[in-house]
Amino acid sequence: MSKHQAVFTAQKALPAAEAAPGIELPREPLVPVPQVPTVVAEVPNTSRKRLLRNLLLAGAAVAILAAAADFGWQYWTVGRFQVSTDDAYVKADNTTIAPRISGYVAEVLVDDNRPVTAGQVLARIDDRDFKVNLEQTRAEVESAKANIANKQAAIVSQHSAIEAAQATVALDQANATFAEQDDQRYAELAKKGYGSVQNAQAAASKIAAARAAVTRDTAVVGTAAKQLDVIKAELAQAQAALSRAQAAEDQAELNLSYTALVSPVDGVIGNRTLRIGQYVQTGSQLMSVVPNQAAYIIANYKETQLANVQRGQPVDIKVDSFPGRVFKGHVDSLSPTSGQEFALLPPDNATGNFTKVVQRIPVKIVLDQASPLSVVLRPGMSVYPTIDTKAAATQVASASERIN
Repeated sequence: MSKHQAVFTAQKALPAAEAAPGIELPREPLVPVPQVPTVVAEVPNTSRKRLLRNLLLAGAAVAILAAAADFGWQYWTVGRFQVSTDDAYVKADNTTIAPRISGYVAEVLVDDNRPVTAGQVLARIDDRDFKVNLEQTRAEVESAKANIANKQAAIVSQHSAIEAAQATVALDQANATFAEQDDQRYAELAKKGYGSVQNAQAAASKIAAARAAVTRDTAVVGTAAKQLDVIKAELAQAQAALSRAQAAEDQAELNLSYTALVSPVDGVIGNRTLRIGQYVQTGSQLMSVVPNQAAYIIANYKETQLANVQRGQPVDIKVDSFPGRVFKGHVDSLSPTSGQEFALLPPDNATGNFTKVVQRIPVKIVLDQASPLSVVLRPGMSVYPTIDTKAAATQVASASERIN
């Protein structure tokens, strides 16, 4: 009997006692009836679980097949035409700043890692000695000019001397002609008996004297002409000395200008080693200027990857320093040899044991002008370029089909 049934029996007995007043019923303690647990049969729903599991497995299989199909399609249409490598780095044509003269550093006008512009003065070398040298060369130029003026005046004077000597020769020739005429007259008079023999002899001696004067003054003219040639040679020598002095002056001016170390390009200062008061030698490396916007990529591709790589093909470039960003570029050129051919000690495979190793060919990749953030690429950064060779591969396949 359940608890509810016991309570119901007690309630049934209560009206009987009330109906017969005066009759006292014995009171018995109510003993609780133990409850019997109701056993409900739970049937496991194995068929529903099996169905759900099958649906999940089927869905997973469909998803895997779809992913595999998408991957295969992407590889067949795009992926197989793309060649990539992680052996690639940012490069730039750094400019080394080296003095063209020796001297002590007087000023350093730039700090490390600071941007500079083309034509900006980076440092100065003490220029006092070079200024003195320039003044000396200028004085030598003026001296050479004065020497030239002197030689030119000597040439003019020598021309006058030659003209005077030529006039003297003309006078001597006139005197010789007159003496010959006198000699003829006196000789005829002497033959006819109208003149003395002494006068005839005197006239003959005058002819000899006049002819000697002509010979002498003609020699003077020749000597003066030769002296003129000497002066002209001295003038040419003086002009050469002037040219040499002017060249020395130009070199002195250049040396003075070389005391200012100037940046040839726009860029950023790096590897600075000079300090104020330091003595620098000609050609010693003092600093480098890394150009801002002339960075490019050198990617060392395996030789087996370059079958369809051509100049001008587009390249997607990922930079380790900028995850999630893609730079655009294109293939500029391929190296004519593998990297080991330019090594300091190229390997010699003709002797000893030989192990074949896939060689790598450097490929130069240039960033497109419209590529964002190209200015932040610094030489030495690691990059991951991917070249799209689809167009070239398609052309090769079409050519093969036409041949077949």
